[in-house]
Amino acid sequence: MTAAAGQPAERPGVLSSLMALVRPEWRGEVFTFPLSDPVFGGARCAVAGCDRVGRAITLCYTHYYRWSRLGRPAMSGYTASTGVIDPRRAGQIASREGVDLRALPQRLRLEVQYALQCRSDEAQAKTLPTTVAQAVNFLARSAVPSLLAESEEQWWARFGRGQKQRQPADDFILYARRLLETLELGSGWDLEYPRDVWRLRELGDNTGTSTHAYFDQIPQPWLKDLAKRYARWRLSTGMGTDVTTAGCRAATRFGLFLARRPEVAGPGDLTRDVLEAYLADLQAELRGRPVQRDHVGQLNCLFLAVRQHGWAQLPSSAMYFTEDYPKAPVLLPRAVAEHVMAQIEHPDNLARWNEPAYRLATLILIRCGLRIGDAMRLPIDCVIRDAEGAPYLRYYNHKMKREALVPIDEDLERGIAAQRARLAERWPAPVPVLFPRPLKNAAGTHPIRPESYRDALYRWLESCAVRDEYGAPTTLTPHQWRHTLGTRLINRDVPQEVVRLILDHDSHAMTAHYARIHDTTVRRHWEAARKIDIAGRPVALDPEGPLAEAAWAKARLGRATQALPNGFCGLPVQKSCPHANACLTCPMFITTPEFLPLHQIQRAQTVEIITAAEGGGQTRLADMNKTVLANLDTIIAALETPEETTDAA
Repeated sequence: MTAAAGQPAERPGVLSSLMALVRPEWRGEVFTFPLSDPVFGGARCAVAGCDRVGRAITLCYTHYYRWSRLGRPAMSGYTASTGVIDPRRAGQIASREGVDLRALPQRLRLEVQYALQCRSDEAQAKTLPTTVAQAVNFLARSAVPSLLAESEEQWWARFGRGQKQRQPADDFILYARRLLETLELGSGWDLEYPRDVWRLRELGDNTGTSTHAYFDQIPQPWLKDLAKRYARWRLSTGMGTDVTTAGCRAATRFGLFLARRPEVAGPGDLTRDVLEAYLADLQAELRGRPVQRDHVGQLNCLFLAVRQHGWAQLPSSAMYFTEDYPKAPVLLPRAVAEHVMAQIEHPDNLARWNEPAYRLATLILIRCGLRIGDAMRLPIDCVIRDAEGAPYLRYYNHKMKREALVPIDEDLERGIAAQRARLAERWPAPVPVLFPRPLKNAAGTHPIRPESYRDALYRWLESCAVRDEYGAPTTLTPHQWRHTLGTRLINRDVPQEVVRLILDHDSHAMTAHYARIHDTTVRRHWEAARKIDIAGRPVALDPEGPLAEAAWAKARLGRATQALPNGFCGLPVQKSCPHANACLTCPMFITTPEFLPLHQIQRAQTVEIITAAEGGGQTRLADMNKTVLANLDTIIAALETPEETTDAA
């Protein structure tokens, strides 16, 4: 292949920068890395007596593949019982962990040395010396004088595979090329905007699953320019990468349609006739699939932005109306059947998780209803408490771009604390996320990718032999647990507004998938009512405090799911009650003046029980009810006392 037009192989400015930047310790031709190197090194295989480097979790590749073939048993038992593959190869680790650059021409060798130096300085991702060696061999065969001699697209053509089939050596080559491109042209929008494929990570956005925005298939230059301006504007206003790239796909499909209509030479030719023809084309191909409605909506948003910002002159009829959108089907919640959930939540099956982090993530998804991306990016300090000491999970709702809180039980809180302790053992320096990925994450800053959790989930479901009602292996997605939580809460008579708060929906319409009920006044009455606990102490709920919404949700959960004839339970719905029916001796019991008549009736009944028990010699029964009587006297006295007097006391 020849160098791209306007992209000469020799760039004196970059070469002089490299000569100044590459330090002497990285000017060598052959590198061997000690096992202690934080980027290129590694630990010995966890199997006793094995001399190989533990590159796969804590195992060498040979022991890792053997472990996988055995069904991934408990790691401690496997490392203690399995044998050494070949004990005669001791002392050969260093030779297998080397990188030899002598086959590269001088300029290309300097570029790879710079990439190795930068990778070491960043100390963010593990890089296998074998990966670098494969990249060096590929570059030596390519016979190019410099990585900048060809564009990134030309390098992909040399690799001969799509990005989804990319190899670690491909990534290292492109990483090195991007470093050089930054030296030459700088970084950010000045570098990315002219490209037909934007690398979103180069723009500093790591929040979505999309890594690239593609404009290369849009045939019309004018439409490509509008699509780029629209995408840049969306990203600049904080729009997520996944939504932005969906707009790119919609513009691409529209451009391919317009390529078949020669009468459309520019934005001024986008008449109503053209837009109606496109609607018919979408219907013929997609026929009511959800993506059909998405294409119409994304394209209409593009038209609106073009018109608002004056990027081009569009006809007044270049827009879609509400009636133009395909009718959205009414979707039912995709909750997992309860008999399937019983299998998933069984302690024996949860114990089958080999990785404690994945087990904890599963419990968080089931009990808190988080989206998978939000769960994987939980911060390390994700637990906070309200004034009463109740724990909440604090997370960032990336879809709504705001922080949210959900009440959790003490079991989940202990699991999170145990995960933090495990992280402190591996990364002495604090890490920012609760679920850092185990590999290629030297500093612990990168969270587990949702795709990695899904793959682990499917393996776990298979190992647990979870079956549906027909006896077939169960297939589910992590997002279905969000639907399951919403359905469970509604089935327990939790009001729709509370479910909306728990799931952090932005509108009631989203929560209406789970129920058609709505509660707007209970909270106002709850806040206005004077609440006391079993000791007669006031229970405060600050309606303006930072935890008000989440604390109200917790209170309503207890009111709706564990309602008592004379008060409410202050426990969250996930926690089991240790006090059985002895609520009048439970420290979590809460009551209000509306239950005063019931307390007075129960007091009279309790006196009768005590009198009969003492007369019959049932001392223990009498003593138990005397405690209840004392608490009733305290509660009745507090409720009968005016609020001002109680506050003063």
